[in-house]
Amino acid sequence: MRRKKRRLPWRNHEDAVVESFRRNPKFAARYLDAILEDGDQAELMLALRFLAVAFGGMGAVAESAELNKTSLYRTLSASGNPELRSVTTLLKAMGLRLAVQPLARRYQAS
Repeated sequence: MRRKKRRLPWRNHEDAVVESFRRNPKFAARYLDAILEDGDQAELMLALRFLAVAFGGMGAVAESAELNKTSLYRTLSASGNPELRSVTTLLKAMGLRLAVQPLARRYQAS
């Protein structure tokens, strides 16, 4: 009697990240915050694309942000360089916002 081979469930990295963001928006916010701390532009654009897919899809986010879907794809491409206004509008459409936190103090005031 031959045993039937079991297939292990798998999914690609992008699908796993998008699902994680969809299930846990706080994780999505922390992930984006870590990327902003590192300052890598291409990684930021990739993360924003993943977030857009997780929070309704590119079409829904573009509509909510009152942007053209094609422009949104171009803006969030690896070579995209959106203005701060565009980033904040996109984040708002996804239910997120940018915040500023002080760095650990390196010097004491005298």
